[in-house]
Amino acid sequence: MFTDKMLQLVGVGILETFYMTLSATALAYLIGLPLGLVLVISDPAGIHPMPKLNKVLGATVNVVRSIPFLILLIFLLPLSALVVGTKIGTIGSSAMIPPLFIAAFPFVARMVESSVKEVDAGVVEAAQSMGASTLQIVCKVLLPEAKPSLLLGATIAITTILGYSAMAGIVGGGGLGAIAINYGYYRKEYDILAVMVVFLSLIVLVFQTLGEKISRRVDKRIR
Repeated sequence: MFTDKMLQLVGVGILETFYMTLSATALAYLIGLPLGLVLVISDPAGIHPMPKLNKVLGATVNVVRSIPFLILLIFLLPLSALVVGTKIGTIGSSAMIPPLFIAAFPFVARMVESSVKEVDAGVVEAAQSMGASTLQIVCKVLLPEAKPSLLLGATIAITTILGYSAMAGIVGGGGLGAIAINYGYYRKEYDILAVMVVFLSLIVLVFQTLGEKISRRVDKRIR
């Protein structure tokens, strides 16, 4: 039943979902963006080949990405307790940010790597022929040219992290996922479960629509 208390709980759940998703995404890009760029630059065919570094970083990213999120979440609960001061409870949404960020940054790194590798090699070679440094090529060629793809990748990353945040409700992570599990699934109130699914789907739709519009707006190819 959707009482006033439940409606208030849903409002808090929406805010917690945005808080977890956006905070974890920002942290994931703080690590994942430069990591993805280093993977491109250090590639044997990159602008500054460093095969050994590339192999180590690539292996690390692959290992973390291969761990199922729920297993990683439970494994990292002690880290959450150390960083945030709690595992579950009234600020459970904050406790979920470290595992969400750690699960997401390797995914972001690969998304960035894929987007930057789409840049026309001729543009990069032209910059190199004019004596541009590695940093100049990254800042003035690779990132601007890959911007539309990077924005689409960011949209995918946000919706993926949103899905992770919903799963975090299993261990008391807060947000709409926790409401769906604790009030919908465990109490067998499937109307609540269905409404939470609708809310999560709408949030995904909002992020996707905004991401696609911004990507099209900055894409020089469709002007």
